[in-house]
Amino acid sequence: MKWTEIPSGQTHRAFNTLMTAFDDRADVIVDQVNSDEGVANRIAVLCLNNGFEPSTGQQDARRIMGNNIFGIEEAIKHFGVAPTKRQLAYMAEVPYSEATLIACKDTHILAAVFRLSGMEVREKAKSQKVFCQQDWYDNQPFAHDKGMLEWQFVRKTPVDDSTRKTWDEQQFLLDKSEETPKFQVLAYTVVGHFLATGERLFEGAYVRCADLDSDGNLVLLRFDPDGLSVNNYHDGARDGSIAVSSARKQES
Repeated sequence: MKWTEIPSGQTHRAFNTLMTAFDDRADVIVDQVNSDEGVANRIAVLCLNNGFEPSTGQQDARRIMGNNIFGIEEAIKHFGVAPTKRQLAYMAEVPYSEATLIACKDTHILAAVFRLSGMEVREKAKSQKVFCQQDWYDNQPFAHDKGMLEWQFVRKTPVDDSTRKTWDEQQFLLDKSEETPKFQVLAYTVVGHFLATGERLFEGAYVRCADLDSDGNLVLLRFDPDGLSVNNYHDGARDGSIAVSSARKQES
């Protein structure tokens, strides 16, 4: 809603509250807003982000990663999260070195993953019609797993040469710095990145996640133009349309 559409009484009350907060420095703030449009923009962004200001480490990571970051700002905007001060403090440090960020800036997504389950991500993206119409996993435990509050560094493409291999064979392709992420992390990152940038990851082939369904089959994810599709298959299958996903382990 534009500010001109808000009842004048509400805008007047908000203005008075803001000016009161500026106290005896209000004249300085008014002069800055009138002379520099960027000041007003920064105040607006601070309000829209629930008072969140990125740490130096987060700013450095954003500078390096460019569009390949789904940070706290994006989580607030696209998933409607409302981080607490404790959560913001916990996420202040990005647990990857500058060298790792530079090396992976074109191949990975750095994601600030909040505790939203796959089902919650699906609901939040409902208006965008991001997910395929499926209900088989609605009551599956993996779809309701909220995961952990953490930074994740998810590879944008399937692991090279990982099709036509069993789960064990696919895991052998990962080096010591990698692991296969859970469905919650992958769905959160893939959908969030799409909402923020319009880039669609994991088209054309399913990737295995580190989750099992209630029958003991591995959970698969694919994100074609028709939508994000979730499937399952046993871990011993060698299929040309099934690869594996990976993410960098935290370094600190």
